[in-house]
Amino acid sequence: MNTLDNGHTKTHSSCSGAIRKGKPRWLKKRMPKGGDYQRVTRLLSEAGLHTVCQEAACPNMFECFSKNTATFMILGANCTRNCRFCNVTSNPPTPVDPDEPQRVADTVLKLKLTYVVVTSVTRDDLPDGGASHFAHVIQAIKKASPGIRVEVLIPDFQGDVKALETVAKAEPDVINHNIETVQGLYARVRPQAEYQRSLDLIRNVTERFPGLPAKSGIMVGLGETLEELETTFQDLYDHGCNILTVGQYLQPSRDHLCVEKFYSPEEFEQLDRMARDIGFEQVAAGPFVRSSYKAGELFETPKTKGRESRG
Repeated sequence: MNTLDNGHTKTHSSCSGAIRKGKPRWLKKRMPKGGDYQRVTRLLSEAGLHTVCQEAACPNMFECFSKNTATFMILGANCTRNCRFCNVTSNPPTPVDPDEPQRVADTVLKLKLTYVVVTSVTRDDLPDGGASHFAHVIQAIKKASPGIRVEVLIPDFQGDVKALETVAKAEPDVINHNIETVQGLYARVRPQAEYQRSLDLIRNVTERFPGLPAKSGIMVGLGETLEELETTFQDLYDHGCNILTVGQYLQPSRDHLCVEKFYSPEEFEQLDRMARDIGFEQVAAGPFVRSSYKAGELFETPKTKGRESRG
């Protein structure tokens, strides 16, 4: 019997709008000492590149930068959607930069990365949602750095299967698409997205490209219940998801949804066990876990298995 304490009733209502005060001790993170933080920042600035680390105000940014790693965000810094949890700017999009794939590849090479994550803003204004640009970035990185692993964290492409195939045929090593939250909270948290559409994307990856790992992530603390989380984990697994990340939602500003609950490290351990009981072999669950945090480590240990290895 799972005894995870939800700490609230299922109201699915917004809170006051003020940033929640008094973060628990486990959410107080020390700034790393030394490392290559300044070097990474300088290289990104010189190349005119964006990272989701900076745009989304990720709490792991200093740690990752100091360890010579970053998640590149392509297709500009302005998103065509306005999810109420996300700190990325929602403004009119900028034109696609045809030189960006090579600049990303050059920067990856300078950073001497062996595993890189590439994500983007959502570009509903583009005919293919930016899929061809993703493909060009993957190809440029692999040409510049043979043997490198490339994980892509993609939008839903509005359910366009051809767009998904364009990305997959460029041969990334992992396709990640975040479910973000439970189905009952989509209207409030992700009003321009669809829960089933995201599940269908995961299923299309595993059915159309057997052996290509499918990954997804979810935030907790937005008002979901334990039962809803278990249902979401099961839905992801049933649709072929191989790798799961679970992290704490943190309110970026007063204009974003408030935190309804801070999950303790012990509760994240219970969520980890729950996911593994469902069948997931690769799970990262914790207060600071994000979809691309330590992605290379999660990919390599244990060995990723494709959908065909199930049952």
